[in-house]
Amino acid sequence: MATALLSLSPSRLGLWASVLVLVLVFIKLVGLVLRKQMLAKAMNNFSGPPTHWLFGHAHEIQKTGSLDKVVSWIHQYPSAHQLWLGPFLGFLNIYEPDYVKAVYSRGDPKAADLYDFFLQWIGKGLLVLHGPKWHQHRKLLTPGFHYDVLKPYVAVFAESTNLMLDKWEKKAREDKSFDIFSDVGHMALDTLMKCTFGKGDSGLGQRDSSYYSAISDLTLLAQQRIDSFQFHNDFIYWLTPHGRRFLKACKVAHDHTDQVIRERKEALKDEKEWEKIQKRRHLDFLDILLGAKDDGGVKLSDADLRAEVDTFMFEGHDTTTSGIAWFLYCMARYPEHQKRCREEVQEILGDRDSTQWDDLGKMSYLTMCIKESLRLYPPVPQVYRQLSKPVSFVDGRSLPAGSLISLHIYGLHRNGAVWPDPEVA
Repeated sequence: MATALLSLSPSRLGLWASVLVLVLVFIKLVGLVLRKQMLAKAMNNFSGPPTHWLFGHAHEIQKTGSLDKVVSWIHQYPSAHQLWLGPFLGFLNIYEPDYVKAVYSRGDPKAADLYDFFLQWIGKGLLVLHGPKWHQHRKLLTPGFHYDVLKPYVAVFAESTNLMLDKWEKKAREDKSFDIFSDVGHMALDTLMKCTFGKGDSGLGQRDSSYYSAISDLTLLAQQRIDSFQFHNDFIYWLTPHGRRFLKACKVAHDHTDQVIRERKEALKDEKEWEKIQKRRHLDFLDILLGAKDDGGVKLSDADLRAEVDTFMFEGHDTTTSGIAWFLYCMARYPEHQKRCREEVQEILGDRDSTQWDDLGKMSYLTMCIKESLRLYPPVPQVYRQLSKPVSFVDGRSLPAGSLISLHIYGLHRNGAVWPDPEVA
């Protein structure tokens, strides 16, 4: 067969290659159409907004703004509605507490259709894992978030925050408005660099700054890919400028993480160095991962180490930035609550100018305001699952195994049946 193909002229080879590509495309298309029919049939008992034959609901969401558009649909479709991201990917979008409980109390796997977009960057860390592997990693990582480990980090948080506030004081002197989001993001990443990699007080070096830029780019590019159905196919995506930019940023992030892990593992071969690390004021996240073992004494592999570090940097940076920025927005919007929070903090701190661990539990009013801000503006507004078995809802409707579920947290937190006036803080 190989000899026969080699004897063909270039034009014939090109023809056979074209036929093969067309056959593969046809097979892929048939698979997509059959899956669409399965998803549509599964959601037959649920209505939803009108769909575009190509864009589904994606174009309408991008045109109006996804969060506001879904909230408007929530008022029209109680409990749940169909949500199509392009022509082939359909979810049941839920935002009613009993519906949420029926699905998210079971442990169904994350929807690979969307979570696999993160694999090239963060690998198989906690964000995309499920089942026994997820439990194993979770058990190994849990000691890193014990109160006794977190307490010393308060000083690190305060230090990075003060650097940001100094920057804002200079900007405020110009007597004009400025965007705080990028500054909050830089502060959050600076904090994580110190907590994850043990970076010193001298700030970010050139290599670290490149890493910061790569993480920021990857966060934005990943979200844009989810929102743009034309980027959902891997083969097409990696050929686009958007996909190549994603791969370039991945390389920068991976090279940085790999180098830090190599350097730390090399240093830890020296017993004196390990003793010195154990006596430090606080262990960084990488130290904890390198020392973690399961019940059988097995440590995380190098691939697992990188996956968890990259996952921690992404989730910790992105969600913290969003949560803090929206909380500050709420404080500006509701000056009466801002005043009460300030008075509470001033009373607790007294003559001190920095917060300590024991102070946090006393800030009850501030804590309530933070929680209310997180209700109004959740840092992760939507999460996805694929049903491993059928589910029945309280109203008698059901979905078969294989169906895709979108929990719209932003919509759930604006459910008028739960909060009579959900937009009011």
